[in-house]
Amino acid sequence: MNMTEFSGHLYNDLIPFWMNLRDDENGGFFGFADENGLPDKKSPKGVILQSRILWFFSSAYMLRKDYEVLSCADHAYRFLRDFCLDHEYGGMFWSVNADGTPCEDMKHTYCQSFALYALSAYYRASGDAEALDLACSLYELIESKCRDSEGYLEAFGRDFSLCENDKLSENGVMADRTMNTLLHLLESYTELLEAEYFSDVEASVLEILKLFKTHVYDPQRKICKVFFDMDYNSIIDLESYGHDIEASWLISRACDVLKDRNIKDEMMPVITGLAEGALEHGIDEQDHAMNNECENGVVDSKKVWWVQAEAVTGFMNAYELTGDEDYLEASDMIWNYIRDNVVGEHGEWIENIYEDVSKTEGQALVHEWKCPYHNGRMCMEMYSRLKSSFQIINH
Repeated sequence: MNMTEFSGHLYNDLIPFWMNLRDDENGGFFGFADENGLPDKKSPKGVILQSRILWFFSSAYMLRKDYEVLSCADHAYRFLRDFCLDHEYGGMFWSVNADGTPCEDMKHTYCQSFALYALSAYYRASGDAEALDLACSLYELIESKCRDSEGYLEAFGRDFSLCENDKLSENGVMADRTMNTLLHLLESYTELLEAEYFSDVEASVLEILKLFKTHVYDPQRKICKVFFDMDYNSIIDLESYGHDIEASWLISRACDVLKDRNIKDEMMPVITGLAEGALEHGIDEQDHAMNNECENGVVDSKKVWWVQAEAVTGFMNAYELTGDEDYLEASDMIWNYIRDNVVGEHGEWIENIYEDVSKTEGQALVHEWKCPYHNGRMCMEMYSRLKSSFQIINH
């Protein structure tokens, strides 16, 4: 495992694939592409997908100052600003049609979070003050309309009237609060702090970390509880291996960005506990990859693309924190699995790998949840971490 593997995959495979999905007629990027990477130019454009594409090109530009990459970020930004933002009620729509007119006009905290994440990264890449202003306005909107005194709520109508959380509820439950939304608020607020350090955002990050420590993390099982009622009672016995290892390193990242140097020590039992739990329970010893989840003691063994990506980064982070070689071996092993099984012939990743090969075939490479965020971020994180290690060794 070396840094050039990851930069090569990023620049030779992922970036060209997503550049080819640029919609120069209507703006943004096509919202769907089939198993051959061929876009449906009339498909709706999910705002989470458009936000993640903006984050991807912005972050890739910061890695290697390629102005063709920045041009794609500029293009994604203009579409998000001009078409995905509700100029009447505020906040981001869930989706728009191919031409940019509203499709699903409901509002979701998760969707606002990813737009904030993308805008913060774009500001860091471009220096465009308007993008930072938009990111700050979304932060203020989330804090004023998407929460109560106990934490964050989930789903709303266009006018921010509370509604059922069917977009982020799964496994047969309807959740009032979710670990998933809270985790991505943490990462988006962390990105905003990296763009510009605001004391109120810092306070929000500290509050979210406290929620993870007191309500989300289960220290006995070393997992994150996933779905909750309004009072943070867990409503399902579910272990999400990908979210656990992703939370481990995103919590670690948030602590590194905060000015309070003591917070990392306070959160370390959560950070290392989640990594330990994922290593012990999440890995399929036969396939040498991460299983998806475990519900009521029953393991779902399909290999989901984003779970593998987060495991590579998360286990590397755990190795850097602890020096435990088991984490490094796990990161390397799962990267080998990705390279051999998940990277498709068109450069983008296959969404799910099943034991039944016929189920693996024919999956779309792009849809509202299938994006360059997890795999692109893995490449950038691993390149940066391995480059730092190489520089330290050669000093």
